[in-house]
Amino acid sequence: MSDVQTIVDGPVGRIRLNRPKALHALTNDMCVAMLAALDAWRTDPAIEAVLIDHAEGRGFCAGGDIRMLAESGAQDGAEARAFFHTEYRLNHRLFTYAKPTVAFMDGITMGGGVGLACPCDFRIATENTKFAMPETGIGLFPDVGGGWYLSRLPGRIGQYLALTGHRLDGAECHALGLATHYLPSAALLEGKARIVADPQAIAAILADLSVAPPPARLLDQREAIDRLFASDVLEDIFAALAADGGNWATQTLATLKTKSPQTMKVSLRLLHEGAMMPTFEDEMRQEYAVGARVVQRHDFLEGVRAVIVDKDNAPRWDPATPEGVTDHVIDQIFAPLPDAEAWTPA
Repeated sequence: MSDVQTIVDGPVGRIRLNRPKALHALTNDMCVAMLAALDAWRTDPAIEAVLIDHAEGRGFCAGGDIRMLAESGAQDGAEARAFFHTEYRLNHRLFTYAKPTVAFMDGITMGGGVGLACPCDFRIATENTKFAMPETGIGLFPDVGGGWYLSRLPGRIGQYLALTGHRLDGAECHALGLATHYLPSAALLEGKARIVADPQAIAAILADLSVAPPPARLLDQREAIDRLFASDVLEDIFAALAADGGNWATQTLATLKTKSPQTMKVSLRLLHEGAMMPTFEDEMRQEYAVGARVVQRHDFLEGVRAVIVDKDNAPRWDPATPEGVTDHVIDQIFAPLPDAEAWTPA
């Protein structure tokens, strides 16, 4: 059975992630298959909309093939760059797609799953949704458009999510606009069937099946997040959290101290520049240049070792502190690639 199923269901093109043992984490072949389907349906007048969901299991999509990226990064990085190039083309194709797209974020939606869901016109959260960009915990950064989406969240919530990797539930996704609708998971089958029957009525169908979400608990911390994460300088955020001294600030600082200082600084710069990016294509070009370099740096290889390979959860970051990560290093990571190596849309 294929890791991704692309089928035509009446007037609807359907993409179904089908790698349940890996929580539907994306491989290069899966991205290639999805791109090919989207390209075929784009000019097919019989296809009126596209649905993206997952087969069995508790995840919509847990991310990308991290182990492959690390193994490639430890060598010449070519396979990792090829994966990013294809994945980002898929993200961009969805972002610019002319036909309505619907993503069902029922379950774990992290990393590469965020990159699939966020460009879609309709994004459905449920009581099972667990949405996060946890990359700084393995020496990566919130890519697949994270610099675009997170920088456009209210206040400094995007910076908080990018640095801490905090998991949002479905209600919080809806409150922040990351999800357009909140449905009980029990209603998803009916929703998909009704969309296939009448793809011109997607908005009305989802509105009809929506329920009031529970309170968005993260918004209780909105004032603290905006105040303590106000700076784009990581050292300032650490100092503000330390000076606050409250329980929430203390716990948040302890979380940040487990993350890669280097890629936390990369993330802050990514969101700062992402907020000013003129187009999503520009964002993906920048993220590709950053990703091509970060996968070959010590912190990513060490983060994967600690979290995924040895599972000791004790990464030895280098540099070990924010102060040790110089502006010069961040400038090198963000330098544009030569034209012959740069990312291009499909």
